[in-house]
Amino acid sequence: MTWTITAEHIDGLARGAAVLGTGGGGDPYIGALLARQALAGGDVSVVGLDEVPDDAVVLFVAMMGAPTVMVEKLPSLDEVVEPVRALGVHLGRPITHIACAEVGGVNSTIPIAAAAALGLPLIDADGMGRAFPELQMVLPTLYGVTASPLAFSDEKGNTGVLQTVDNAWTERIARVACVEMGCSVMISGFSMSGTQARDSLVSGSLSRCIEIGQAIVGAREEKTDPVAAAVALLNGRELFDGKVVDVQRATTTGFARGRARIDGEGDSSITLQFQNEHLVAEKDGQVLATTPDLILVLEGESGEPITTEALRYGQRVRVIAAPADERWHSAEALAMVGPGYFGYDMPAHRFDGTISVGHGAEAAGEAA
Repeated sequence: MTWTITAEHIDGLARGAAVLGTGGGGDPYIGALLARQALAGGDVSVVGLDEVPDDAVVLFVAMMGAPTVMVEKLPSLDEVVEPVRALGVHLGRPITHIACAEVGGVNSTIPIAAAAALGLPLIDADGMGRAFPELQMVLPTLYGVTASPLAFSDEKGNTGVLQTVDNAWTERIARVACVEMGCSVMISGFSMSGTQARDSLVSGSLSRCIEIGQAIVGAREEKTDPVAAAVALLNGRELFDGKVVDVQRATTTGFARGRARIDGEGDSSITLQFQNEHLVAEKDGQVLATTPDLILVLEGESGEPITTEALRYGQRVRVIAAPADERWHSAEALAMVGPGYFGYDMPAHRFDGTISVGHGAEAAGEAA
């Protein structure tokens, strides 16, 4: 189904994307500003995955870097579209569709700005169904889609195009460039056909963001529990209710890394560990949930999502866990985004507390 994103959709979409961003993905407010600016020139057509032609040329557009930096280093519209233009020249073919690499935070709205500025349709899908901190951590990687050629640009006018041997090397080299260019850059890559997009992307992501964002606001207007409304739409569960008592956070090697402690009633407490996104939730020493499932923090009464860079002492919050796309629980995917990859010596715990057992890349393909 084809539909149109207008300025009226942006608040709901940004709010829902901040929920799915699991604490990362950048401040959605900044992406919303860019999207509104671009939409002043015309609305954006959104197409479903089943409407993308087999021979389409689809590109991801995203921000790469530490979300904490982007709050102060605001991108321009020129910076957003320059990587797409550079890749069009490099590929020697016109780009036909824009897609979101991740549906979390700012990277759900920056592609809207790119699509509006370039006059291209946007696909109602994304590469992961949440946010992850590293470039190669998208489902297309599991389907053999290469990140390179990858184009990147900064606010100074610097633009580059990388050609690498695999997606992990694209991340390594681009991350160094990102740090040198101020810890945040705009990127475009993962050129794929319509067939590859249908196989590997998470369908309906943008629609889901809008639905979640509108449900939170609707619950507040109806004087019902907005957190419960979000939990129901996410098919998740509430892990904890308490007050933020400690946050340790630093921007290192292009990431916002740290941990937060939230105290509840009695002596109970939960600790969240994050690298841009929340990766591990532990309550009183017991692991409750880990990546790749979603761990997110909502303001206790309003249900507003709180990003890792916005966590502050004294906030009353509720911690939620929700299931990721099942393909993230394959053995190959867990090697790329499971807790072991980030240095935690523990198996992946699903949102319901059970242990995830990788079922192999073949099952992941079948799940698509």
